[in-house]
Amino acid sequence: MKIMVSACLLGENCKYNGGNNLSPELIRLLGGHTVIPVCPEVLGGLPTPRVPAEIVNGKVMNRNGESVDEAFRKGAEKAMETAMREKPDLIILQSRSPSCGVKEIYDGSFSGRKIPGQGIFAGLLKEAGFNVIDVEDLPEELK
Repeated sequence: MKIMVSACLLGENCKYNGGNNLSPELIRLLGGHTVIPVCPEVLGGLPTPRVPAEIVNGKVMNRNGESVDEAFRKGAEKAMETAMREKPDLIILQSRSPSCGVKEIYDGSFSGRKIPGQGIFAGLLKEAGFNVIDVEDLPEELK
């Protein structure tokens, strides 16, 4: 199976804080599959580390009140080009990210509150009909 995965889940230090979201369980489950790592935020030209960002009224803003929407959308488009070219069978994304959140995101208040919603990249993938899941919802066929 060809699987696209948020690069941070594979241990790549591309999170806003310079770290990663390494998932040993996911790494184990990906054995024998073709893995395509992707980080839309890095593809959009954002540095690592960077000021945390959340979606505020439909636009991605960082905690300092600066718009980073253009970089997030540019990165999502570049990552989408990879998905269209590679045609993965499954895409596993990092929970709650303003790029990759599949079913919920932070509410834009930088308070840690979560709301139903999707990150920029996750939304594009779903609109295009890709099989997209949150890392917290790994399918049985991988377990």
